Amino acid sequence: MNIAVIGADGQLGSDVVCAFTGRGDTVTSLTHAHIEVSSLESVRTCLGTHTLDVVVNTAAMHHVEKCEQKPAEAYAVNAMGARNLAVVTRDLGAVLVHVSTDYVFDGKKDEPYVENDIPLPLNVYGNSKLAGEYSVRTLNPRHFVLRTSALYGKHPCRAKGGQNFVDLMLRLARERGRVRVVDSEFVSPTPTTDLSHQIAALTRCEAYGLYHATAEGSCSWYEFAREIFSVAEIDVKLDVASATEFPSKVPRPRYSVLENRGLKTMRLNRFEDWQAGLRKYVSQIQSAVVHQSVST
Repeated sequence: MNIAVIGADGQLGSDVVCAFTGRGDTVTSLTHAHIEVSSLESVRTCLGTHTLDVVVNTAAMHHVEKCEQKPAEAYAVNAMGARNLAVVTRDLGAVLVHVSTDYVFDGKKDEPYVENDIPLPLNVYGNSKLAGEYSVRTLNPRHFVLRTSALYGKHPCRAKGGQNFVDLMLRLARERGRVRVVDSEFVSPTPTTDLSHQIAALTRCEAYGLYHATAEGSCSWYEFAREIFSVAEIDVKLDVASATEFPSKVPRPRYSVLENRGLKTMRLNRFEDWQAGLRKYVSQIQSAVVHQSVST
């Protein structure tokens, strides 16, 4: 198949490219230098030069604080960008895979959200992503909208300073020997490699629609940090931080755990439990460090 990946140099996009090339697909990697999703003309011109079966959109403005400060820009990328892609892929006869977020919910449910739960975002980021979802679902019937949670991967996330939560915890443990993490917010930590393989697998079928796509199970950020240090075999003092210790200017969902009910119903779910994904990730980065040490 001929695949275009938008945001191909990002944390998720880089792994999506690898997942498709590993299946023998022809992949066109598109970055911000190639396409501006907020411009319909740019989207039409860029995608129109290729013969495409599938377009995967991993591009987004997802720095929560910056979205709140610049709502017009957030909506231009996350909402209008998704709309532009939906219109152009529909006209080209291509499938659109659009990555969304757990932040479309308010976190007050206290049990995993399923696809038919009513969204109620708490901030500009969540609202702009939800608007993008609706455009994709309305305008291109051949779509996969995938909501995910707490992504981490080996490629830098530019919006978060280049470090994911796992890398940050490992760095703080080395530098300080003591780390404080909140235990009042709950997520499903999801490796980008696992989500990428799920995306590639979905494009082999025609079960179009909205899906939750996260690692199995859930944990608090504190429990996630504790498991990171356990798997990495790092001796560090880990304390529970109060909910007010790291105040955020932007409201966020306290509980944003998603249940992959749709994928399971269709027998398409490829995700492992979040601990298994973490073990693989830590093993990979430790092997990379050893290899680099031997090389130098």
